Amino acid sequence: MKVLESISAFLGKYMAVIVLAVAAVSLFLPGSALWVQTTWINYLLMAVMFGMGLTLKKDDLKCVFTDPKGIIIGCIAQFTIMPTLAFCLGKVFALDTALLVGVILVGTCPGGTSSNVITYLSKGDVALSVGMTSVNTLLAPLLTPAVTYLFLNTSVKVDIKSMVISIVQVVIIPILLGLVINMFFSKFTESAAKALPLVSVTAICLIIASVVSHNSEKILTTGAIVFVVVILHNLLGYLCGYAVGKLIKADLPRTKALSVEIGMQNSGLATSLAGTAFPDLAMATVPGAIFSVWHNISGAVLANIYNRLDESREEKNKAQK
Repeated sequence: MKVLESISAFLGKYMAVIVLAVAAVSLFLPGSALWVQTTWINYLLMAVMFGMGLTLKKDDLKCVFTDPKGIIIGCIAQFTIMPTLAFCLGKVFALDTALLVGVILVGTCPGGTSSNVITYLSKGDVALSVGMTSVNTLLAPLLTPAVTYLFLNTSVKVDIKSMVISIVQVVIIPILLGLVINMFFSKFTESAAKALPLVSVTAICLIIASVVSHNSEKILTTGAIVFVVVILHNLLGYLCGYAVGKLIKADLPRTKALSVEIGMQNSGLATSLAGTAFPDLAMATVPGAIFSVWHNISGAVLANIYNRLDESREEKNKAQK
């Protein structure tokens, strides 16, 4: 177990470098990663969600529902800040119609399950992150089409049944299963939790390898401008989310969760919607594919920054004592 803990700590510390390396290899040598099937992504996320469930306690989720302020504010911010940023960036950088549609779809989608992983690695409020992801995803069948129509004056058909089934299978069931196991075998799960970053980082790397390798041609043929827009969209989302946390005077773990949740999007859903709702705009799928890669890289970097912030605060507290 100590060996696994050491490996886990190493991967957590250098996650950003590892993720970037995996993305680069998958982009320029896609054949090396095509063996990672896109059909594996949900299963990988389920494994990560189960692992996070092992770290949760009943009181963690109870406090979210007894004090839903963070979730309500997070939901409002999610469906206002990110779509507005997407629209403004698209207009400022004069994106063509297809790319503008793709960027706005990324903005109007709910937060992705990757945000729960990054919040966990950032030592943020995982319960709040999971609650926001779940609520926002369940509201997405109504809000995603409505907000998309508001910005594009066109409608997007969202398969409500498949989205609900997906959130239950990928997020709710694995986390509840982990939570139940933690309730009955808490001593074991406390030991096992130390090795969970190993599972999380491995899963994220495999997801990135799959997304990038299967979309490498589209990504490489896209102009540099869309990369700039995607990166700014994500980073400004983190910044605005952090500002929201400070504005409502949330504690640091909750502020981290808001920052990560608002900045990271369900870009896989955005890519899927672009292909089904806008079949004549082939390039509309590209922003979602690029965002899928970038937000995992930036999320890993952000997790390291937030962890160092915690370490510096702990050192200051020790010095003051």
